[in-house]
Amino acid sequence: MRVAVIDIGTNSTRLLVAEVRREKVERVIHFDLVTTRLGEGIGSGYLQARAITRTCETLKRYLECIRSLEVERTVAAATSAVRDARNRQDFLQAARRTGLEVTVLSGEEEAYLSYLGVRGGLEVDAKGLVVMDVGGGSTEFIWQQEDTLFCRSVKAGAVRMTEGGHDDAAISRLLSPTLARIRLSSPRHLVGVGGTVTTCAAMVQKLEVYDPGRVHGFVLSRADVENLVDILSRCTLEERRRLPGLQPERADIITAGVRIVRLVMLELGMPSLQVSEADIMYGLAIQAASGVEIKSAVIYQ
Repeated sequence: MRVAVIDIGTNSTRLLVAEVRREKVERVIHFDLVTTRLGEGIGSGYLQARAITRTCETLKRYLECIRSLEVERTVAAATSAVRDARNRQDFLQAARRTGLEVTVLSGEEEAYLSYLGVRGGLEVDAKGLVVMDVGGGSTEFIWQQEDTLFCRSVKAGAVRMTEGGHDDAAISRLLSPTLARIRLSSPRHLVGVGGTVTTCAAMVQKLEVYDPGRVHGFVLSRADVENLVDILSRCTLEERRRLPGLQPERADIITAGVRIVRLVMLELGMPSLQVSEADIMYGLAIQAASGVEIKSAVIYQ
């Protein structure tokens, strides 16, 4: 089945059109990403009118693209920024006027769909696996303990931590309760998804042009991540914008994102992290093709 997925995140809005068969994304037809920064001013608890407007302009363009690609099913999902906003209905109504019905995912649903995407895109053993999705507004963790899949969402994302001026100690306080639970499951393999993690892989490889084939499956060592934190901390914003592998639009939030990654690796005692291009969008695509509504996904808490 050919499906279209629109992921409305805190930092970016993405479009994936893909062919899905037997719970696998077999072929990507089209992909697009726009840094819409819907979560601008996230600490206020409200979505700003200008952020809603620029995001909806991107949605209109995406819908035009979808109509031209003979898509059989379209799903759109919003994550942390919309989930936490007191005026979320303002955005949902604005999106509806573009012709799009948007589902707001809970943190646990977001986590589960990221896990589903990773399992459909990487050959990994579920035993001892931890999936981490570092987003703009939150970070999701998914892990298995005995026969139960646990999903947790923590309000520690690259945009939120940057705008809030959170230092390492503050970020650690947010992450520690969840990481303490994960340690009880004896984790052995950490997989990371989301823009922060894929950017880390691109920067370590100094990719002048982003190459998903070189990012997917790439293994980041803890030393790689420590080195990135050191480089980013010493650079001005303008210097960061010129670093190979780093999208200029992400330069203002990347340091906080990489610090989240480093703290997770340290607290879980993980010497490395495997990067996956297959993420929540793949999970949404797989679920859309199966005909199962997002809200009816089994979430283990």
